[in-house]
Amino acid sequence: MMLQHKKMSKNLLAAAIMGTLALTGCSKSAEKTEEAKPEAKAAASSGDTIKVGILHSLSGTMAISETSLKDTALMTINEINANGGVLGKKLEPVVVDPASDWPLFAEKTRQLITQDKVAVIFGCWTSVSRKSVLPVVEELNGLLFYPVQYEGQEQSKNIFYTGAAPNQQAIPAVEYLMSEEGGKAERFVLLGTDYVYPRTTNKILRAFLKSKGIADADIMEEYTPFGHSNYQTIVGNVKKFAAGKKTAVISTINGDSNVPFYRELGNQGIKASDIPVMAFSVGEEELRGIDTKPLVGHLASWNYFMSVKNPVNTDFIGKMKKYAVDYKLPNADKFVTNDPMEATYVGINMWKQAVEKAGTTDVDKVRDAMAGQEFKAPSGYTLQMDANNHHLHKPVMIGQIRADGQFDVVYKTPKTIAAEPWSPYIPK
Repeated sequence: MMLQHKKMSKNLLAAAIMGTLALTGCSKSAEKTEEAKPEAKAAASSGDTIKVGILHSLSGTMAISETSLKDTALMTINEINANGGVLGKKLEPVVVDPASDWPLFAEKTRQLITQDKVAVIFGCWTSVSRKSVLPVVEELNGLLFYPVQYEGQEQSKNIFYTGAAPNQQAIPAVEYLMSEEGGKAERFVLLGTDYVYPRTTNKILRAFLKSKGIADADIMEEYTPFGHSNYQTIVGNVKKFAAGKKTAVISTINGDSNVPFYRELGNQGIKASDIPVMAFSVGEEELRGIDTKPLVGHLASWNYFMSVKNPVNTDFIGKMKKYAVDYKLPNADKFVTNDPMEATYVGINMWKQAVEKAGTTDVDKVRDAMAGQEFKAPSGYTLQMDANNHHLHKPVMIGQIRADGQFDVVYKTPKTIAAEPWSPYIPK
């Protein structure tokens, strides 16, 4: 699973940004900044506080996934403030809602840095939102902590990536499906939302599958727009494609489209024993609103699951559940944790450690202090920030969906894997 590190021209990154924005065709929103709410327990803005930005979609198609990351960030900030803050100052969160509108992520980022004067930003889910933010944080020398698995092919001095690179999620997941334990799949459906993360990840996976002897005729690739809700025809086509060979679906569907997709799997009687679905963007939060009984046995590849047993995770879950009850979050009695929430928690705490090591919130000094930072994570592993590529060393876990919407971990690496953002399966 360890891949050779390669670098890519920044010209390709710039092209990817422009191509991604063109793909989405999303219009700008005129929504105003949503300042930090009272629930954050933040002190009033003054020289005694350090402002931090929280940049997540609280409305639109991605709110189903991103709202919980905002809640995780606020819980973590509360915890840090209760323990004395950072450098003797309280953290003051500034929460904004880019509303699942990708160009608006760039506007909100500029506002957070130039008007709100935040020291750091924690945010984004989709790669198109991150690529919208990237040129702004580079221009203004801001810092973004990005907490979600992504397609790689990127490295910025102004971004720390606390989610998985492809060699920490996508490649191990396909290797598992091809193994005896994973069902020995010979035919693959690459099904995703139509934007940069699914398309680039599937480009990597298609090349990887070819290297393993899988023919083009045994790879089906299909994309749907954000917010897509009718999967009847697509799921029917998957059933037809699967006839005759052991087939698996790799799902990079993002946001609330996962609800109708999984519902349609159940409607058409697709069982994991027949056509297993391996998801890269579905966790406990997305499954919370679905009847998961027909989905038992389908899979997800992450670096953390709520069901892992260790004292750090027990503490993390307890704090999140208490926060949900204290602030009367919707369905607080059914509150769950997931991988991007853990990555958010780790990122904020690592930034805190780096600021304390640097003795300042100065971006250049904090960046240097981040190199090699370690944190004992709820996953049960001690994670380390790579000193060179701004990515975490993380474990790989594969989980099977249970009837209660949780996951049984069926595979995990014995130790953390170093992230390799530049895939050898895509030429420079």
